[in-house]
Amino acid sequence: MRTRRRRQWIAATTLAALVFALAGTSRAANTHTHTSKPFSGPKANTGTVTHSKEAGQNVLTLSDDFKVPDTPDPHWQVVDSKGRAYLLQRLPVKGDKVNRKVVVPAYVPDVAKVQIWCAFAETLLGEAEFEHAVK
Repeated sequence: MRTRRRRQWIAATTLAALVFALAGTSRAANTHTHTSKPFSGPKANTGTVTHSKEAGQNVLTLSDDFKVPDTPDPHWQVVDSKGRAYLLQRLPVKGDKVNRKVVVPAYVPDVAKVQIWCAFAETLLGEAEFEHAVK
């Protein structure tokens, strides 16, 4: 009887440890992030951008030290590994609000660079590169 309880206790402890280990692994797998090199350019030259996955979608987030350029119409723009550019949302929105986060559309295959693009003047204000294109 004593050995039977011991086996049950060992089995229950092993199962609990396995469940905790797997739960930690799945959370860690969902928290992979990639941070770009710093922005460089004539108007956008502070901060970085971070790529992450949220609810299965690719999300880009500007760092807190990024300053929105004082230009008429700055937008998010991403460039894939083949050099194709995709114009996304406008950075400033009504009032003092800023689109610091953007969901990358599914039709964008990967992101090699993030650019800040002035849609009014059709000018590149700055860009930040990832070490490797992120998907």
